[in-house]
Amino acid sequence: MSATQLAALARTTEPQTVLRRFLALDAVVTGANGVAYLVASGPLGDFLGVASGLLLVLGVFLTAYAAAVGLLAARQRPPALPVRAVIETNLAWTVLSFLALALWLTPSTAGAVWTVLQALTVAGFAALQHLALRARQENSD
Repeated sequence: MSATQLAALARTTEPQTVLRRFLALDAVVTGANGVAYLVASGPLGDFLGVASGLLLVLGVFLTAYAAAVGLLAARQRPPALPVRAVIETNLAWTVLSFLALALWLTPSTAGAVWTVLQALTVAGFAALQHLALRARQENSD
């Protein structure tokens, strides 16, 4: 993806703002997912074919993670090291989602589709954040 395409997607040409927007989007989507798991773990667990206890634990993790990413996005210039940690955590989540699906989860069809879709979404966040961080660093040089 070119810098022009990245800027168009983020609706700004300022690399700093591009990075912050992709971090903020990650925080909002992850936070919404985490809150949904917390408040509706029973019905969602039944629908997805996943234990409600697992969804509760994931909800706590995702809500805390979203808050941390949101705080990072709120910084005027998010430091590169924590941004890289977000990117790597997103990539780890993606890999673990596919491994869980292949090795130990036995979700419903909806749960399997949801697991793949959320893993691909998180991988997309990682890619966009990586490209935005790289663009910011190239702009600083």
